[in-house]
This record gives sequence, structure tokens and C-alpha cells, in this order.
Amino acid sequence: MSELGTTLLILARNVIAARLGEAQSPADDCPELHKHGATFVTLTQHGDLRGCIGSLEAWRPLAQDVQENAIAAAFRDTRFEPLTAGELPFTRVEVSLLTPAEPIFFTSEADALAQLRPEIDGVIFTAGHRRSTFLPQVWEQLPGPASFMAHLKQKAGLPANYWGSDVHLERYTVKKWKEATP
Repeated sequence: MSELGTTLLILARNVIAARLGEAQSPADDCPELHKHGATFVTLTQHGDLRGCIGSLEAWRPLAQDVQENAIAAAFRDTRFEPLTAGELPFTRVEVSLLTPAEPIFFTSEADALAQLRPEIDGVIFTAGHRRSTFLPQVWEQLPGPASFMAHLKQKAGLPANYWGSDVHLERYTVKKWKEATP
């Protein structure tokens, strides 16, 4: 694992541990931590999602972005109750560092689906004021482009078969680091 990846995982776990009154581990300081970066922090327990929050655009220093997203994933993901101190020992932290999003140009939904790169692309779906994203890791659960897109639409609050002239798609890739299984 890279020094940056190790440091990001320690920063994420430390900020959650501090909020719970738990001990923290020392983290190295790398120059990359002070550059703007966009991250998602994903928490899992026994392989099941326990929280996932992130930033799609790099607008603050990387260290701050990962710490804020770790707090949000642990305590503010509305799909879950806030994380407790008793859960922390068996909670696995994953940090994904996003590349800047690039637009996908398409002429139809079939054309858009044909351009998606399973297991490589994270996708941002926008239709009007509705927006959703899936990290590239979601391809593991939704391996087909049609299924991936249908679930992305539903995450945005739209029917799975929705398609309109207001649809815009963007793609990004990630570098990801995951703690060893607790």
C-alpha cells in the first residue's frame, strides 16, 4: 500500500475514533495531503455497507476532505444509525481518491451504456435537479451497464427506465485503499 493510502486510512479512522473518545494512531504528513482532493469514505462491517459519503469535486485540502467524509460516513449517512464505539473495532475503512470527472457524450441511452467501462468508471448521473453517483466498486454488485444505470437512476429518485434530453453523464476513476479485515 502506498504511503498516501496508508495515511488516508489512518486519518479517516483517527477522526472517527476521536469522535468516539477512542485512541488514535500516529499518521505521517505527506505533501499530497495539502493539495485539493475529492474522496469518498466507505465503511463496511462483515462485508456489508455501513456508511459511504464523499465529494465529487476537489474543493478543499485532501486531508480535510477525507476527515470530513469519514465523520459524515460514520455519523451522518441517513441510511444508518450513527456508528458506536462498540462497532468501531469491526468496522473496515476504505478511502477512494477520485480523478476529476469528465463528460460522456452520447446520442442515446444505448450509446451511453456502450461507452461505460465496467469496474473502471465511477459514474455521475444528472437529470434536471436530480443527481447520483456510483463509485467503480459498485460494478461488483451491478456488473452489467444496463443494471448499473437503472440503479443509478433509482438512486437519483427516478424510475429505472427513465431517459430524457436532460440526462447528463460524467465519469471518473479512483485510486482506492482498504484496511485489512478487522
